[in-house]
Amino acid sequence: MATAGRGASLAATILAATIRAAGELVGELVGARLARVRLPRARLARVRLPRAHRVRARLAVAAVATTILAGCGGGTSIVEETGSTAEWSWRLPAFFPTPKVPDTNPMTVAKVELGRFLFYEKQLSGNGSQACGSCHQQSRAFTDGLAVSMGSTGQAHPRNAQGLANVAFNPTLTWANPSLVTLEKQMEVPLFGTDPVEMGVNDHNSAEILARLEASPDYVERFRRAWPDQARPINWGNIIHAIAAFQRSILSGDSRYDRYLAGTATLTEAETRGMNLFFGETAECFHCHSSFNFNDQIVHAASRSVDLPFHNTGLYNIGGSGAFPEPNRGVYELTLNPTDMGKFRAPSLRNVEVTGPYMHDGSIASLDDVLDFYAAGGRNLTTGPHAGDGRANPYKNDFINQISLTAQDKADLVAFLRTLTDQGLLTHPAYSDPFGQGATSTTTPPTTASSSSSSSSSSSSSANAAATATGSKSGRSAGGQAR
Repeated sequence: MATAGRGASLAATILAATIRAAGELVGELVGARLARVRLPRARLARVRLPRAHRVRARLAVAAVATTILAGCGGGTSIVEETGSTAEWSWRLPAFFPTPKVPDTNPMTVAKVELGRFLFYEKQLSGNGSQACGSCHQQSRAFTDGLAVSMGSTGQAHPRNAQGLANVAFNPTLTWANPSLVTLEKQMEVPLFGTDPVEMGVNDHNSAEILARLEASPDYVERFRRAWPDQARPINWGNIIHAIAAFQRSILSGDSRYDRYLAGTATLTEAETRGMNLFFGETAECFHCHSSFNFNDQIVHAASRSVDLPFHNTGLYNIGGSGAFPEPNRGVYELTLNPTDMGKFRAPSLRNVEVTGPYMHDGSIASLDDVLDFYAAGGRNLTTGPHAGDGRANPYKNDFINQISLTAQDKADLVAFLRTLTDQGLLTHPAYSDPFGQGATSTTTPPTTASSSSSSSSSSSSSANAAATATGSKSGRSAGGQAR
């Protein structure tokens, strides 16, 4: 009885702390039915409980949020009508909110499937050599495994390719540009940008590229199905809308950690220790990776307010001045505000096992090296043109401080991070290259372990999925989402 009493008391203490720390969150959930789901950061840090209890409280917040979302229609299914028969139904994990979709580009089955073909279509580049999917490869969670990507003309991009999983929930869409807030607007950068050149579309070849698509009966039919009311639907506006719709459809929420939250999988002892470190105040990873998407920028259909934090993590401090290498100086490149020097968006840690190398410039090779970097409170470069002690960068985020992690701690954290890999994302045909060997066409997103919504009631037939006028195949290098 005494043991039971202590357990009940502990549970009550944790519940009280959780309610106090997440009060605003719960209020928003009740008011909007489906609102931002984020593990509190500074609020939770103020809860005065023993360390082990605080870790459990944070985990309880995740469980409470999951339960509330499930009670408010977790796995929410929405259908948007466009034209006579087109419709779209989201299939979401129970703890994912409904994505925000612009009124000017509603989701439809035909549009998403067309967007998949265009995403992998190399003939969309000026010289016909690369596609969006060249730099955003499904097997790498839509990254490319390079430190920095290469454009269609061979020009190196200054930044590392970002993953596209759950990009529908990103309120900003590049490493360090707070002004690019829609996939449609962002898509113009890799298509038409000149510094660096990615896809290489310009005034001299844009009409020729459209003619390539118009010469394909398959594309003519796909565009007609997506925009049945338009006389000439093959145009750049529709191309951008189709690719953006496909990108929004790329969801990742079926990792082993997700199944653990759903009660259908277990974690090993090492993974559990890593989870407790991740959400605890020893490693403090949760400060910047606390949402359901393991980042700290989230937007969705019911968002009332959206935080847009960017962070200087002490990666550089050239000559002790706080400077970062040009042209990779973060938000500072746009604002010229010294306090924005070296500030970049915290990426999602979902599928982080397969998205290396890491950081905005791909300068850290492995997860082990990333943990060493954060444990040191920054990076000290003693030689070369970028020499300087990033640990002393005057603009560094206050949460980036030296922390004590044993070799076992680091191994446990890596073990936990690997539980965030969604194997289904890496192979599911809904996101695959339709021109690849043995590829099939489908518009049904993968079912997640905790999904409860119905599947789409309409699908796109793709008997001629591999037939294009150009016979193009996907290749490796650049394109897709700007960095």
